[in-house]
Amino acid sequence: MEMTTPALAVDKLAYRYPDGTVALCDVGFQIAAGECVGLLGPNGSGKSTLLLHLNGILPDKPGSAGTVSVQGELIATANLETIRRQVGLMFQDPDDQLFCATVEEDVAFGPSQLGLPKEVVAERVRSALAQVGLTGYERRTPYHLSQGEKRRACLAGVLACEPSILVLDEPTSGLDPRGRREFMALLREVPATKLIATHDLEMVVEMCPRSIILDGGKVVADGSTMELLDNEELMLAHGLERPHSLHHLRIDEPFFWKPPQQPGR
Repeated sequence: MEMTTPALAVDKLAYRYPDGTVALCDVGFQIAAGECVGLLGPNGSGKSTLLLHLNGILPDKPGSAGTVSVQGELIATANLETIRRQVGLMFQDPDDQLFCATVEEDVAFGPSQLGLPKEVVAERVRSALAQVGLTGYERRTPYHLSQGEKRRACLAGVLACEPSILVLDEPTSGLDPRGRREFMALLREVPATKLIATHDLEMVVEMCPRSIILDGGKVVADGSTMELLDNEELMLAHGLERPHSLHHLRIDEPFFWKPPQQPGR
């Protein structure tokens, strides 16, 4: 049987920060093209550090080990430009990603760095803004946007580079219910492979058939989202809680609806 090359492959990845903090230890998994996978874990579990390895933002350090492959190609200094064309990363804080004077300039920054002709960049900006519902925002100042608009502007900047893989860090944090629903709807329309690091477990239930749980810099579970998140013992052991949508009525504690009493009865 012919083996299909995974979109992302992480093998025995380890990382130690300069101050000696061990952030990742022997992390390994593969993600197939087209998958949408949730990356879960408590604060400090290593999720953000892992994401920064997936398009080569974190350089090799003494004590680092392991490999990351994108579409079968190992990430290395010599091929970072190629890798970053394929892996689009959205940071947890939009203000870390938006730094130009206008939305248009921010969205154009990525494709401009790829050396594309101006007319191609302009078309990609137009298309990306339309895709995220920000047509007409070209001249707006990013810092005057709402939190939801900032996140959509960040997504537009990533989409303008036309990556085959989207890596997102807490994409719904800070959004009100309507903004959250709208952003999730946008993500569903993007055909790219997705890895979503988040504490929004209800979003994971809705969007990610598979989840990976990270704790202490290690993968502690990898499998069906419904099975993992419905395992209360597993969730509590790793600083998480079973989502409300998966709380089932116990057979020995049934709920009976009682009609309201009519006056005088």
